[in-house]
Amino acid sequence: MKPRIIVCGLGQTGYKIYKLLKQQGVGVVGISTHHLLEERSQGRFHGRSQNYLASLADDILADDIVVGDLRADSTLLAAGIRDAKTLVLATSDDALNLAVLVQARVLNPHIRIINRLYNTSLGDRLDQTLLHHTSMSVSAIAAPVFAFAALGNLAIGQLKLFNQTWPIHEEQIDFEHPWRGKPLQDLWDDRSRMLIYYLPIDHTTDLVSAMLRGERLQVGDRLIVATQPSVRVSQRSLNESLSKFMASLKRLHHHGRSAIGVILILLLTILIATLTYICINFNTSVADALYFSVGMITGAGGNESIAEQAPPGIKVFTAIMMLVGAGVIGVCYALLNDFILGTRFHQIWNAAQIPQRSHYIICGLGGIGMQIAKQLCDRGHEVVIIERDPHCRFLSTAHQLKLPVIHGDANLADVLQAARVHEAQALLAVTSDDTANLEIALTAKGLSPRLAVIVRNQDPSFSQMAQQVFEFEAVLSPTELAAPSFAAAALGGRILGNGMTGNSLWIALATLITANHPFCGHQVKELAMHIDFVPLYLETSHQTVHGWNLLNAYLSAEDILYLTVPANRLDELWRSVQLQVSTSSSQ
Repeated sequence: MKPRIIVCGLGQTGYKIYKLLKQQGVGVVGISTHHLLEERSQGRFHGRSQNYLASLADDILADDIVVGDLRADSTLLAAGIRDAKTLVLATSDDALNLAVLVQARVLNPHIRIINRLYNTSLGDRLDQTLLHHTSMSVSAIAAPVFAFAALGNLAIGQLKLFNQTWPIHEEQIDFEHPWRGKPLQDLWDDRSRMLIYYLPIDHTTDLVSAMLRGERLQVGDRLIVATQPSVRVSQRSLNESLSKFMASLKRLHHHGRSAIGVILILLLTILIATLTYICINFNTSVADALYFSVGMITGAGGNESIAEQAPPGIKVFTAIMMLVGAGVIGVCYALLNDFILGTRFHQIWNAAQIPQRSHYIICGLGGIGMQIAKQLCDRGHEVVIIERDPHCRFLSTAHQLKLPVIHGDANLADVLQAARVHEAQALLAVTSDDTANLEIALTAKGLSPRLAVIVRNQDPSFSQMAQQVFEFEAVLSPTELAAPSFAAAALGGRILGNGMTGNSLWIALATLITANHPFCGHQVKELAMHIDFVPLYLETSHQTVHGWNLLNAYLSAEDILYLTVPANRLDELWRSVQLQVSTSSSQ
């Protein structure tokens, strides 16, 4: 029996999840706050893509969409909450998702919850507190693909293996491809590459069967591959460190000239006053004259007898020096306060910390921008962030990671030049404003035509056209990237990754083999050919099994099998196929 899933909130992300699950033949019900026909007529989808609006027409009269208050028990009951196995909370409002979660757990305490949360720390706490609760973030899912694009790898998905995030891409075999004519067997036993799925052009078969038959790749075949990410070891030479230090000193000198000038004037004033008092009375020591001069100019006072016993002309001189000193001291304090305690010093220091070359510029320090920065830093790359909001919630996180942040509008050429756009490796325009992202990207291309530019845009159809027209390296939609992961998580299992090939969703997951599991006691290759999954590797109590040894291995209790499988075949992993597999094995 196919799982029954409820998708709560049919915004752009929720609707995409709903459609993906329907495409895979899953029993799914959607809950919307308003009737889709009413939303179209009242223009509530203003700004959405034409493809999105057109696809809504297919579901306007659908009987598997419930309309009502998402938090109301009547709405959830109408959607079948008591019998449902999984609830996907897909709205963009964390508070609303939490309210629906509480109401749903009251009606069905055992239902699995897939919760879309912007607040990832809250999501982690909920995962630890509640059973069968999985929190997911659109930003966290999409950010690695943006990072891979900036690094030159146009990924279609991601896979988490061996504590690393592997980019997944599609190899389209053409006449010039180096793999044309190569046996699939030659690609199987490479530890730095995981074969995910195989789509031959002239027939339908699973990867394991094709490989065992010795099939070769031909023109038109498609192969989905995950590649092990490389971590760049960041080692700065002594010359680079000295160069940065000297650059810091130059900037401090340049921006601190006014403060230094005022301090020199103050010292000169004190020196003139001290010499004057010594000259009028040779019995006055240098220390006494200096003490009185400093006290007089700063207003602190002290040893006034020197001026009181002086001639009238010196008293007038003293009065003038008091006025001059008060002005100089005021200006000096103001400049020092602005330079050291204000933002000027931090701006100068951040500017000095901007890498000289081969860095990555991230425009927009939102959730996805922060996640991209972490991804790039984890791989040993240098990052510069441009953010216009001085009160951005992620500024403290960026400072903790010691990332230079330029406060300004990335649409302006001066701001991009301050980030050394001419020497950068790539620029990522990932603000929440699609129009601003396009403007930033065009400005950057105008300044540095060879710069790799990756743009965020919520409209998938516009993304494809914009990439062709403006020749950006990638225009990516977080919703398109994240929705398959939500759909995969809704289908169950410990999800490690996912991707889309045409209209087919495939899922990477880990499954624990128990004594009652239908896979227990069977050979991996026989199971793979029967169910059409691709084994990645096997964890046993003694070792990790890869390659040909994996295909020939027999599964035992407590083993963990890592595999990829089409979403529409996922339910077969939990069925009792023991008799069928045993029969095929004996033959």
